Amino acid sequence: MTAPARPEAQQAHAAAESAARQSYGRLVAILSARTRDIAASEDALADAFARALERWPAEGIPRQPEAWLLSVARNRVLDAWRHSRVQDAAVQTLLTMADEFAADPSGGEAVPDERLRLFFVCAHPAIDPVARTPLMLQTVLGLDAARMAGAFLVAPATLGQRLVRAKARIRAARIPFEFPRTQNLPQRLQDVLDGIYAAYGTGWDDIDGADNAQRGLTREAIDLCGILCGLMPQEPEPLGLLALMLFCESRAAARRSDSGDYVPLDVQDSGRWDLGMHAQAEQALQRAAGMRVLGGYQIEAAIQSAHCARRLGAPVAPEAVLALYDGLVALRPSTGAHVSRACALARAEGPAAGLQALDALALDEVASYQSFWAARAHLLGASGEREAARQAYARAAGLSTSAAVRAYLAVEAGRL
Repeated sequence: MTAPARPEAQQAHAAAESAARQSYGRLVAILSARTRDIAASEDALADAFARALERWPAEGIPRQPEAWLLSVARNRVLDAWRHSRVQDAAVQTLLTMADEFAADPSGGEAVPDERLRLFFVCAHPAIDPVARTPLMLQTVLGLDAARMAGAFLVAPATLGQRLVRAKARIRAARIPFEFPRTQNLPQRLQDVLDGIYAAYGTGWDDIDGADNAQRGLTREAIDLCGILCGLMPQEPEPLGLLALMLFCESRAAARRSDSGDYVPLDVQDSGRWDLGMHAQAEQALQRAAGMRVLGGYQIEAAIQSAHCARRLGAPVAPEAVLALYDGLVALRPSTGAHVSRACALARAEGPAAGLQALDALALDEVASYQSFWAARAHLLGASGEREAARQAYARAAGLSTSAAVRAYLAVEAGRL
């Protein structure tokens, strides 16, 4: 019979796990900014966490766990460089930075800026566009390919290969770890915003609340976007994205009932919304709109504002929401935008019109997209096509990772 772990050992393991959840992205960003090698930094940090699990139970938890982890990871990187048989110019340059690295292991006070710097590195034009956002999520936020693949509608192995190639490209091209020049900012800014929103969406998808690290991504994404707004106060789209996320986050507490059931927006208790956060979202959207440079995230935020206003009792014409979606698909077309527009069209003109819009989408683009099948199921049911609706509900449930959502879809199918 195995003896139970000592309380000290349990506390040490918990401290290491907490540091991994809360600090991974910051630590990788700090290391990568100095090493210019994302893969090597990730390997070194993984080794540091492994050593923490071995040593902290016996030696005690360090007073500054993050600094301990960063020091161990830094030393591993430096040792690897010194023992490398491939002493190219880049390695020699990095070795000359060792003293500076050791003198300032924390990376200074601007740790959030280091994370954003790495986001901008991942958005470099030399990197395959389809790899940029997942590279940000893995490198800065610690998500693996298996966890992200569904969101990007690709197989985990395919996504993993893209990430490996992207990291190799950063090293081979010696992409500078710095904010881009002014003339290159708009292109990279859009990719960075997409990465931040993808991080938020990953946390938002944890409806069941079973994964604290994943749910924490929503707060981290909002914080990063807030920092970006401060760094680039003349850019409207960061404010648009901030407004969008705050609108969504203000409703987070109402997404589940007291018994844990999933509650869609149309039947949520708005009394459980965070109206203070909702007001912050409205302010951010108004500031963005005042700059008079329209962008996709501003439109998405305006759509969320309209949805919230409708639930709070304001008269919002379905045609007005549809017009916003028309603008979104014209400016930034995506599978998600087209599916959402079909739902708005159904609200404005009836379920048959919505189904026709869904049927116009390429099947290979929506075959694994859960929201498409959930929307299709709802509209088929509203059209009286019960058997087809049940099949679509089953397809949607099979694509959902949330037990609460699967239960909700089963209930909806049972009502047909």
